[in-house]
Amino acid sequence: MYRLARSGGAKELLHWVSGRAAGWAGLLDGDGTVLHGVTRGADGTGSDGTGGDAAALAGVDAAALAGEYAKDLSRLEAHSFAFDRGPHTALLFPLDGPPDATAPILAVVAPRPLPDGLAVLLSDVAMPLAMCWAAEAVERKRLRVDLAESRSREAVLHLLMTGQLSIAHQVAGALRPTLPDPVRVYVVECPSGRRDEVARICEELSEGRSWIVRCPVYARHLILVVPADADAAEQRLGLRAAEVVPECVVGVSENVPLPDTATGYRQAFHALAVARGLSERHARFGSAPDPAVAAGADGARWADELLHPLLAYLPRRSQDPGSQELAATLASWLAFASHATLHLKIHRNTLAARLRLIGELLGLDLNRVGDQAALDLALRIRATPTGSRSTHREEQGARPPLGLDGILRGPAVREWAAQQLRPLTASGTSRTAADPRTTLRTWLECEAQLGPTADALGISVPGARKRLARLESILQRSLLQAPSARYDLWLAFRALDVAGASADGANGVR
Repeated sequence: MYRLARSGGAKELLHWVSGRAAGWAGLLDGDGTVLHGVTRGADGTGSDGTGGDAAALAGVDAAALAGEYAKDLSRLEAHSFAFDRGPHTALLFPLDGPPDATAPILAVVAPRPLPDGLAVLLSDVAMPLAMCWAAEAVERKRLRVDLAESRSREAVLHLLMTGQLSIAHQVAGALRPTLPDPVRVYVVECPSGRRDEVARICEELSEGRSWIVRCPVYARHLILVVPADADAAEQRLGLRAAEVVPECVVGVSENVPLPDTATGYRQAFHALAVARGLSERHARFGSAPDPAVAAGADGARWADELLHPLLAYLPRRSQDPGSQELAATLASWLAFASHATLHLKIHRNTLAARLRLIGELLGLDLNRVGDQAALDLALRIRATPTGSRSTHREEQGARPPLGLDGILRGPAVREWAAQQLRPLTASGTSRTAADPRTTLRTWLECEAQLGPTADALGISVPGARKRLARLESILQRSLLQAPSARYDLWLAFRALDVAGASADGANGVR
């Protein structure tokens, strides 16, 4: 009895009692609701009441009978209760519980004649069963608290990623640690089924200074927001985590201001793609200019013009998503593609309906990588603080904003584009069908779809995937998994095309 209580808990004890009684055994609350129920016959076979066999049917009848008597027991405030009905006898024993909780009732419904000593057996099993129930109730409460904290941390991260800094601080105020500023973002890819364990290890390694969030999109990923002013030992957190946990892979961002957490996450995700190919399973994002900064004030005016129909949208009904929610949906979809349903906690049909509305408002085809790249750049520009932004807003009436091609012709953007594509030239490969530029451009022209890309290159889909995986190592950016660098690469190719560096190019978005 006590061995079962230690190893199997309340359910195993009930299973054992049911076998000794050759009938139904269960736990019920005061109103007769069955919390756990087990039916076993004299031959040892039985059911937990969820099947469709004769034992399960008998269990349903026995549970209904026990529930009826449990209400009488609560009303009579008796210490035990026995009642005969037809060929069965029902025995009920209230369990002891903590003062602040109502303990359940142990009920057994068995055919007559009852086994010898059954009543004594039930009185003996009442104490270990009550202890198991109390321990399991505490565990259930702990799991609910852990789930609530995990969801709260996820909500704070979502607020940071969408730029709602003040609300993020308010929600984070009840949790620990406080949100740091500036920060470094880590993306930790955990071995399957060990994310909770890795989270505890990272908490210990960072001495409680990391803001740890279980990624809502990728089931094996942890997202860590770490103070950027940490000491030298903590700056090696990612490397230490990779050393401590086999198969753990870590990508690390540059130091970024807290409002730029979304940028830090993208950097860490790209570094993770590089880390998978390294023996130390750890990589830090290489310094690179941001196209949103390179676009300058003209880029800010272009972004405002492009996104104006979306940002000025007013829903017809109060329950419909407004401009801010639609903008957040667009940003999440551009970052996570179909996984945005997990990020936003919405149904895929809801996501599809919102994207159709966004496409109609902006007059763009969201199935085209070029339109996606333009919107991604516009959203990033709007999220980038510029000191002269308000001044240039006042000048919008003086001259019309440039189109995307006009923005990409700027010297700073051309320099950024050349730097993005320089690793492809430095790789030393010849201009053949396997040329990385040809592979990458073909992939982008095929709307980043592997099947059409493989057909255009005359290779198999696995072959196309392998080529792109090699390009991830060359570019040190993620291509095949979202968030992907395909938007930056499309913009880089387009910038060189409009500057006359190449004769062929994708259609621009204006």
